[in-house]
Amino acid sequence: MILIHNAIIINEDKSLAGSVLIKDDLISEIYYKEVPEEILKKSKVIKADGLWLVPGVIDDQVHFREPGLTHKGNIASESKAAIAGGVTSYMEMPNTNPQTITISVLENKFEIASTNSYSNYSFFMGATNDNQKELKKVDPKKVCGIKIFMGSSTGNMLVDNKKVLESIFAETEMLIATHCEKEEIIKANLEKYKAKFGENIPIVYHPLIRSEEACYRSSSEAVELAHKYGTKLHILHISTAKELSLFENKPLAEKKITAEACVHHLWFTDEDYLTQGTRIKWNPAVKTKNDREELLKAVSEDKLDVIATDHAPHLLSEKEGGCLQAASGGPLIQHSLQVMLECVKKGKITKEKVIRKMCHAPAELFQIHKRGYIRKGYYADLVLINPDKNYTVTKDNILYKCQWSPFEGYTFSSSIDTTFLNGKIAFENGKVNEVRGKALEFER
Repeated sequence: MILIHNAIIINEDKSLAGSVLIKDDLISEIYYKEVPEEILKKSKVIKADGLWLVPGVIDDQVHFREPGLTHKGNIASESKAAIAGGVTSYMEMPNTNPQTITISVLENKFEIASTNSYSNYSFFMGATNDNQKELKKVDPKKVCGIKIFMGSSTGNMLVDNKKVLESIFAETEMLIATHCEKEEIIKANLEKYKAKFGENIPIVYHPLIRSEEACYRSSSEAVELAHKYGTKLHILHISTAKELSLFENKPLAEKKITAEACVHHLWFTDEDYLTQGTRIKWNPAVKTKNDREELLKAVSEDKLDVIATDHAPHLLSEKEGGCLQAASGGPLIQHSLQVMLECVKKGKITKEKVIRKMCHAPAELFQIHKRGYIRKGYYADLVLINPDKNYTVTKDNILYKCQWSPFEGYTFSSSIDTTFLNGKIAFENGKVNEVRGKALEFER
């Protein structure tokens, strides 16, 4: 048995001093008063005075690049970085090579993860204009959801056939997650800036090409389809204040249409292109300071339901050039929890709300079995945080295979002390241990 003794437990909107007993892979007991002497004697005691204890983060949107794009990252390398950042579970996206648009490719990913993943895992099945038969074979107790790109994507994963979109929304009973950017608007904007700059459009124009209106129009269409067919819809990486009018600030349990904010949209603004350049080129684009502040407010007010990363590593050489040449996406998962705790320190959000949006809400939204909370009988996916120990991001402590971070050189005011995965110590003293994750189970 392991006893995490005398921590500040941040869980279910409260912060209380207490201790947690781990037996095998589960939380055996939670003590908010004195721990019985017998338990202290029988347990391996981890002294947690001054530390915060939170549930393991569940990231509902990552790109780990395996199979086929493993020069950028793979399931082993990126899940290892996740564990170092306190992320104990992830849901991975389908735009790999081959794309995850058949059951055989999906099953291959699960097989790779069963051996190589340092954290718990599930995978999205990708929709195309012509794979509806495959979508109907998906096991909802094993697979987190169906992903639809309603905007530019790799290969043929843009679903732009209106009849197909209607059919998928009408016939899919499990959660549909969407990337929403209106392709026609993006193309028109692109031609406008090509006429001005040719092929070398400066990166500062990226949020004007992949504009507020492109995001809003596409998100509006997704919401309209979900209302029409009663679909369970989750819109990923909301990046504009305008899109917030599409969502309601009410309890997650009462919603069929939900939305996600990503850490880069809650941290960076278009002013940062001047110093960060293409390192912060994402789709949807990082936009204005007003957008960022309104997104943070919407997270606090429960209009936005989940905080995730859209972790998407590229080599730095692939990030060179301007709007047309540089790859979109970047590595984030190792520092996402620290980013949000820095927002806490800046007074932008409470620590209890961060834990709700990064841990509880993904578990509730995706109906994940026994994870996302500190509760007796739940899996012991837990993170100890030192809120007073500075942590500087350097090349030496970055675990991504691509070996860079947009936070390189930044000093966070908190550190990830220890990560527990299914009751085992997966990260301690700055080192990831040889512990492996489990496939997530869904209560559907």
